[in-house]
Amino acid sequence: MKKFLLLILTLLMSMSIFAAEAPDLFVRKIADEVFEILKTDKDLKAGNKEKAYKITEEKILPYFDFDRISKLVLGKAWPAATKDEQEAFKKEFRTMLVKTYGSALLKFKDQTLNYKPTRFQPSDEEVLVKTEILKSGAPPLPIDYMLEKDGDSWKVFDIIIEGVSLVTNFRGQFGNEIKQNGIASLISKLAEKNADSDKAKSNK
Repeated sequence: MKKFLLLILTLLMSMSIFAAEAPDLFVRKIADEVFEILKTDKDLKAGNKEKAYKITEEKILPYFDFDRISKLVLGKAWPAATKDEQEAFKKEFRTMLVKTYGSALLKFKDQTLNYKPTRFQPSDEEVLVKTEILKSGAPPLPIDYMLEKDGDSWKVFDIIIEGVSLVTNFRGQFGNEIKQNGIASLISKLAEKNADSDKAKSNK
């Protein structure tokens, strides 16, 4: 009887693992949806930044693990920060990424996305999904996604563009500011940069 119950338990666990969405299909689903919007949305084709920001906020960033990304980016400064500072940093950092990636969406014209084979085991908690953006007359632009298991789906916790990690890049930038002036100064500068971006947009 015990062996039978153990067999049933093992089977159920295996079924739950394989029921999880495959990481490469997860990336493909999101990317295909965004690329379809880029191809058909008239506002984006006209250079509407507000629309680009909205798409980034609604179609891309919900699949990012901002808690983990923020911790990785700040490194040792994260546990040293107060709860209010942590929340303020996440807010300004997220806003900055919305504006950065939203503006990048407007540069997409006739590009296509190529998905490379993904090697992973059903039990893997973290997986690297490799893609590349293709454009006629230009070399492929490699963009890789580091994913972590999130229930039956996945979350992005790092993006690697042409071999450069988003987390590592920002950790270096922010680390210098924190070391010289403290995390409060970093948060203030991020907020100022985000505000300047809004002013520049309103003046156009």
